[in-house]
Amino acid sequence: MSPRWTPNPDVRTGRHVVSHLHVHLVFVTKYRRGAMTDAMLTRCEEVMREVCADFEAELKQFNGEDDHVHLLVQYPPKVQLSKLVNSLKGVSARMLRKEYDSHVRRYLWGGRFWSGSYFAGSCGGAPLTVVAQYIENQKRPI
Repeated sequence: MSPRWTPNPDVRTGRHVVSHLHVHLVFVTKYRRGAMTDAMLTRCEEVMREVCADFEAELKQFNGEDDHVHLLVQYPPKVQLSKLVNSLKGVSARMLRKEYDSHVRRYLWGGRFWSGSYFAGSCGGAPLTVVAQYIENQKRPI
């Protein structure tokens, strides 16, 4: 490595790739029912951290309210985002239903915990306008 280069802890390096991938995820409970308690949010965060670790991803931030959760996840390029989301939702739903069954049954029924949909937004790095300007200003060969 060059002595002038100082590593950025947010930039992941692999054998053939350097990446800086972050995604903002939002999961909503089925029917947007307010089923989550503070203890459930704490447990949900623990479960989702474990799932992320299995995918070699890192859960940077987690928070939520009684009917939804927000996650900020840094993940490697080899991970399919849809598979990560399916695992996060599936494992957390199974664990929360198992550990908080009597509470969850009051709000949710039919074996569902999360809504089938989710929000995923890429974030981090330079704004789109800066990237577009950088690409536009490349010196094209004549």
